[in-house]
Amino acid sequence: MTITEVLNIWNEMGVFSYLIPFLLIFAVVFAILEKTRVLDDNRFILAIISASVGLLALQFDFVSNFFAVVFPRFGVGLALFLVLVILLGFFWPDGEVHGSWFGYLIGIGVVIWALSSWDQWSGQVGFGGWFVQNVWALIILGVLIAIVVIFVRDPEKVEAAKAKRAARGAASARGV
Repeated sequence: MTITEVLNIWNEMGVFSYLIPFLLIFAVVFAILEKTRVLDDNRFILAIISASVGLLALQFDFVSNFFAVVFPRFGVGLALFLVLVILLGFFWPDGEVHGSWFGYLIGIGVVIWALSSWDQWSGQVGFGGWFVQNVWALIILGVLIAIVVIFVRDPEKVEAAKAKRAARGAASARGV
């Protein structure tokens, strides 16, 4: 039996449509309830609430369909992000990739891409069609905002941040 056959059997059994989404929703709800200490660490009640929310979320195929669209695209988005980070690493001086803004930009792009491809989202809100019609205007707007941010930055703050980073790098090189 191959891995593909096992995954296909699991798919037919509903593992990917029901079990994994239930476990994900259960874990997130349980963690939030436990972190907020809503019921003074009564884990049994928290588990019942989390299981109820997880099962109610799967009552209709809304969550299953959403996860089926979002997570494969999220995987593709992560792969694209990884390729871009590797390419930036090749060409960025001293291996310093200041990509937190880049990561946010890619993340937002992946979320918009996933939502615009999801038929139920685009049918109910009209987001998908609107996004497809205005994608280039949004890209140009994003580039213009980036240019404004780059030119408006205070040079003294930029230099202070570089000096702070250099000091941290020197301290870590000494093993402090």
